[in-house]
Amino acid sequence: MATMADTMPTASATPAVSAQPSKARPRRPAHVMLPWLRAQSINLTRHAAALRPFKGDEFGTGAEAPTAGHVQAVNGLITTLRKSLLKMSGKVAKSVAEAIEEPSSARFEDLVRKKEHGHKWVRGIEKIWDFYFELFGQRQSNYANWLLSCDRIALDCYQVAYIGLGIARSIPAPPPFAFMRTGFAPATMRRHIPLRRLGKQLNPFPLIQLPYHRLVNPWTLAAVLHEVSHNLQTELGLSRPVPRRMASVLLKAGLPKSVAAVWTRWNREMFSDMCALLLGGPQALGSLMDVVGRSPEATFGYNARGPHPTPYLRTLISCELLRRMGFPREAEQHARAWMRIYPNPYFGTIPRDVVGTFQRACPIAVDAMCYRPFPSLGNKSLAQVMPFKPKDEKIIEEAAKRLAAGVDPGIVPERFLIGASRIALEQKLARPGVIMKNFYLELSRR
Repeated sequence: MATMADTMPTASATPAVSAQPSKARPRRPAHVMLPWLRAQSINLTRHAAALRPFKGDEFGTGAEAPTAGHVQAVNGLITTLRKSLLKMSGKVAKSVAEAIEEPSSARFEDLVRKKEHGHKWVRGIEKIWDFYFELFGQRQSNYANWLLSCDRIALDCYQVAYIGLGIARSIPAPPPFAFMRTGFAPATMRRHIPLRRLGKQLNPFPLIQLPYHRLVNPWTLAAVLHEVSHNLQTELGLSRPVPRRMASVLLKAGLPKSVAAVWTRWNREMFSDMCALLLGGPQALGSLMDVVGRSPEATFGYNARGPHPTPYLRTLISCELLRRMGFPREAEQHARAWMRIYPNPYFGTIPRDVVGTFQRACPIAVDAMCYRPFPSLGNKSLAQVMPFKPKDEKIIEEAAKRLAAGVDPGIVPERFLIGASRIALEQKLARPGVIMKNFYLELSRR
């Protein structure tokens, strides 16, 4: 039987206790901890390296590929953001080295905080990188020539606007870039506007978003003219003068403040509708009617905060401009057809004072926006900068016949081919699929 003496440790088993306390060296991280710590620095450094600028020929070398200007603009954004990420990567590497050299809870906490901050930046930059990678990657798909065609239409709009100015303005670059995205409506993202999908970073060039169903029906692509015009309002310095003038002239005409406020709120969307007509001619109105011609509930529906004119009135506003442009017969025909479909303007929720004053307010608003000079346009009016005359409609009608026959339409401006495709469709000059094919063949070969 073991005695108490048997269970006592011997002298040799008892650790020696020094009379003087020694300064204990920190233990190096354990076998699992050391590789993990080193991996944190490696991961972040490699993330930063992977989010690299795009190569010039990465998305092809043909005309449909992003231009050098588009790639450079995106690379400038990515490079700026990566500089901060690389600095964070260096801080994480330093924190890792310190944690290995002197392991402690405080060191580990400092490391994981810096790591988390770095990875937030990684995700933010990755989101931007992925966005442009997807956009540019579409130029290697079967839809590349469709998007190139829309680029050329948008560029044509910019060229006619800037050439028509009465004063020299700095030339914006790069030009608009079209991309395809599923959804009901086209949209635009303006230059140097912070975008949510880019983490509030500034968009380096105008983007024109087009749904697939518009691209397969090119006679509906007056949407490109409309979306480009949102960018033109900003870049031509009209974002403030237009609403100010709208409010001023309507109030001077004796219209109620409530009515003037509604028209002023509508200024941006109305401006783009007006420009689409001035750029593309009467067929742009048919394209607009395709969009806003919905159920009576929707077409007569009024949104007290919405930037778009109520659909019912939106078409009639364009009819007024069409009349002023020198197309009174076409304006009357469209207005009569529209009001036959929607005979009772008091059916919906449009405020009665807006409906009751429309006949007075509409000509005043159209005149103020389109037929009075603006200093930023070189004291020209919008209709003088982008003139569309009956002779231009003759060009479109001839181009429609050639387009339907698969014959070279000649030197017709790119934007006019939208109207040509619509005439070809309405007059049954060719099957819809043939019109679409010839439309994109002509634009993509230029």
